[in-house]
Amino acid sequence: MMNRRLLPLVLAALLAPAHALPVLAQQDAQAGTRAEAEKPKDAVLIADNLRLIGRNKLIAEGNVEAFYDGMRLNASRVVYDRKADTLAIEGPITLTDGEDVVILAESGELDLGLQNGLLRGARMIMNQQLQLAAVQISRVAGRYSQLYKVAATSCRVCDSKTPPLWQIRAKKTTHDQETRQLYFENAQLRIMDVPVFWLPRLRLPDPTVERATGFLIPELQQNTQLGLGLKLPYFIKMGDSRDLTLTPYLSSKTKTVELRYRQAFRNGRLEFNGALSDDTIHTGTRGYLFGNGLFDLKRDYKLSFNIEAVTDRAYLVEYDYSDKDRLESEAALTRVRRDEYIRGALTSYQTLREGEDNSTLPTIIGEVSYEKRIFPKALGGEARLSLGAHSHYRYSDLDIDGRDISRADADLSWRNSWTLPAGIRAEYHAGLAVDGFAVQQDSTALDRDTVVTPQTSLILRWPWMKSARNGAIHVIEPVAMIGWTGGDNPNLPNDESTRVEFDEGNLLSLSRFPSYDRRERGSQAALGLYWTRLGPRGGSSTFAVGQVYRETADSNFSVTSGLAGASSDLLVAGQVQTPRGLTLSARTLLSDQAFDVTKAEARADWQMPRGGFGASYVWLGADAAEDRASTVSEWWLDGSYRFSRHWSGTADWRYDIVSDRTAEAGLGLIYRNECVQLNLSLSRRFTSSTIVEPSTSLGFTVRLTGFSADSIDKSYTRTCRN
Repeated sequence: MMNRRLLPLVLAALLAPAHALPVLAQQDAQAGTRAEAEKPKDAVLIADNLRLIGRNKLIAEGNVEAFYDGMRLNASRVVYDRKADTLAIEGPITLTDGEDVVILAESGELDLGLQNGLLRGARMIMNQQLQLAAVQISRVAGRYSQLYKVAATSCRVCDSKTPPLWQIRAKKTTHDQETRQLYFENAQLRIMDVPVFWLPRLRLPDPTVERATGFLIPELQQNTQLGLGLKLPYFIKMGDSRDLTLTPYLSSKTKTVELRYRQAFRNGRLEFNGALSDDTIHTGTRGYLFGNGLFDLKRDYKLSFNIEAVTDRAYLVEYDYSDKDRLESEAALTRVRRDEYIRGALTSYQTLREGEDNSTLPTIIGEVSYEKRIFPKALGGEARLSLGAHSHYRYSDLDIDGRDISRADADLSWRNSWTLPAGIRAEYHAGLAVDGFAVQQDSTALDRDTVVTPQTSLILRWPWMKSARNGAIHVIEPVAMIGWTGGDNPNLPNDESTRVEFDEGNLLSLSRFPSYDRRERGSQAALGLYWTRLGPRGGSSTFAVGQVYRETADSNFSVTSGLAGASSDLLVAGQVQTPRGLTLSARTLLSDQAFDVTKAEARADWQMPRGGFGASYVWLGADAAEDRASTVSEWWLDGSYRFSRHWSGTADWRYDIVSDRTAEAGLGLIYRNECVQLNLSLSRRFTSSTIVEPSTSLGFTVRLTGFSADSIDKSYTRTCRN
């Protein structure tokens, strides 16, 4: 008997293949590098007991382990024949080939390199997911594993009497370790041991493959407008950096082909999604195309593009591709550095809204902007230079309805901040802006106008902080702003600043218009109060309240913007986050006369280990200036919950309070275990218009898992009863 711990040192040389010895002995300095690269790898054998019989036979018994070129063999007894260069192995046998393949067998014979041989009563387990049981496995050249009379499944098999949910039976299966493919001959798919499908040849990727050409999971859909249909996606691998997915969608009312193309580059990526349809709903061919890309260029520039186009207004909604009602296509070149920002963009819009005409909307927009920060040592603080240009174009040649406007902007400002006694923070800002405008096809406006805008403001913040006995931290911060903006707004129609949002982010701004075609003029002041609480065990709470006061009212603000009067509506906003995953946030504008609600929105989210729920509410008053003829008041509810090991559910619901009816609703049911995933969905769109009709959709998919490189979630794996 030989000490087990000494065996690796002795056997590394003893068990090396015979042809390796002269190569190692005849190395010299000139051929050292080449011989080192070509010499065979050493084999190592470890066992509790070791016996040598003559000069050519070695018997290892008890906890036998053999190692060679990343492979590991465990067995109860191994007999090594030096002349034949083979291992006779008695089981139970475990052969581990890298991190992804494990072979279990009863007995077998292999060569010393574990590359060739035969294993009897074997099972191959791949990526801890897919297992293939066979009468025997032949290993060839360390690349191929040939299995005979095979049963393949990724389902948990507890005993021989209970069949797996699904399995593939085959006369012969070959695993090509280099291409990572499985080839089945005379393959039969069985569900609960009942044959349901047969193929003479079947090729599938092994579970380590992330991308491989072949069919993906089919989907069965039932829609009241499109009928009962089947989607059968086919994935085409076009190299390591690009792929194409084609999905025929066939039903009694439509013939559709969907596509997705992706490509990665050294400096970026792009993706296109689209579809073409011939259906009974509309005459002619229908389709859509969405695409996007992002590329890194030299000198820190980035080129991005986004394409959105559709043949008609109802196509995206009817086929459930998107709920967008305005499509945006854009190409942009940007550069962002610590003290500099550059952007140039060309944008095109396509409206799908009922009652809107693309020819009278600003459908083509060009913009250029440049911003630079400078830190003058003589003055201190920070100086900013902003330059910009904007132009939008309408296709219509009509007067007023076909109006086109261009503008150029220049803004130079300086700002600094100081800490005053008692911890008061003061921020001062002064600047001068020049805006030039050119108008075409509008007889009611000036053809050209230039506006010079001087402006200045002072902001004061006084933060107070207190630590409570329970460890919570409270911060209360009163804020105040006083400012002045000179000049007058140009005699131009309002094309860009039609939607104004008043919130805690722009409470202390000199102008709350989203663009430079309008600026708030005259003297103004703003007062506010912020409160923040940081909990001792996580979680936080915030609250903000504020109001703006002006010298004179600004007629450019809409009624529901909250800024129409000399004093604005009262802004109230808050958020609560608990350590247990509950988040509540709300914002509202209250009229200063009777505290009537002008705008309101609220959102609640609750994230739990088993799922999450969310609820949203929005209220917008009627406002002709914002193209809102009636009040909008809606609820949204959504959620998902895993109510058992294998079952999960999803739900969403949108309710129109004004019309007192449900607008959309959907339910989903998911069953998932270690080898199968079943999805069932039901959705209903209740709203109707001149372009879309109410519809109901039913979706059903079954996915046999195990043939993919997806991460394994063992929480779904079934357990075996004793």
